[in-house]
Amino acid sequence: MATIFDTPPLEIQKNLNNLKEDLDAKIPAKKLDKNLLIASWNIRAFGNLTRKWVSEDDDSPKRDLQSILSITEIISRFDVIAIQEVKSNLRALRDTLKLLGNNWSMILTDVSKGSSGNGERMAYLFDTRRVQLSGLASELVVPNEWTDGIDDNALDEQFVRTPYAVSFKSNLQTFILVTLHIKYGKSSKDRIKELKGIATWLADWASNTNAYHQNLITLGDFNIDERGDLLDQTFLSEGLFVPPQLQNEEVTRSIFNETKYYDQIAWFMNSKNIPNLTMDFITGGNYDFVPTALAKRNITKQSLSYLISDHYPLWAEFEL
Repeated sequence: MATIFDTPPLEIQKNLNNLKEDLDAKIPAKKLDKNLLIASWNIRAFGNLTRKWVSEDDDSPKRDLQSILSITEIISRFDVIAIQEVKSNLRALRDTLKLLGNNWSMILTDVSKGSSGNGERMAYLFDTRRVQLSGLASELVVPNEWTDGIDDNALDEQFVRTPYAVSFKSNLQTFILVTLHIKYGKSSKDRIKELKGIATWLADWASNTNAYHQNLITLGDFNIDERGDLLDQTFLSEGLFVPPQLQNEEVTRSIFNETKYYDQIAWFMNSKNIPNLTMDFITGGNYDFVPTALAKRNITKQSLSYLISDHYPLWAEFEL
């Protein structure tokens, strides 16, 4: 059985080199004490893997070692990345962390129980040379008193997958990331309650002058269908702000549908319409791994979604 530290076949090494060159061209470089690269990525069913370089038709799961090399190379380009759909089985995540090396660490939740929770965890991976934990880790729960203002039956069972907040520091900056994965449900209406709940919770936290810190950034899979639809309006209704660079129609979220607006990175604006951050946003985007990943593998996008993901990573660069 192959292991993640074995030397890959030559063809896979060539594919990985192509991926590295593509990332070099499209993702900003890390600059010591100058910038901060934050990302969010829903990695489809990120759990078990088949320890072969190339999985076969009868293998389950389909994710193989070649896929882990690609996922790891993408993750390595960021300072901290929130990952959704981490499953109870941590084999793929642990191999990824091994490849990233001793300078990387992770913090994650336990598994969300129940069928609607889909056996998922929320996780952060971070480069300890550039980012460290700064003390806060919490799961968000909406007070019962707030539910009347949202909907008569809103959030009776709380969030399906509880949002996860962790504080980090980089150079002299401290920031709180809140990641979540809104339930998809049978229709878009099923998502409105959760979106309203998280937006209300975040707005209250951001407005509290005694809060842990004002650099509050939310990121994750909000399952928003389209820009400007009711879900999008609900998400933004409490003052959350998505920078124009991440609203560009070219910054797609799904490898299958260019109109989907699932994933977000957002923060609040103050009364003067200035970002409520002590870090300046520089730029952001997605990373389209599909052309490079499909170039040497005779597979469909559907198959690729189980090897890597059906979502693109979404990222934002800040000046420290």
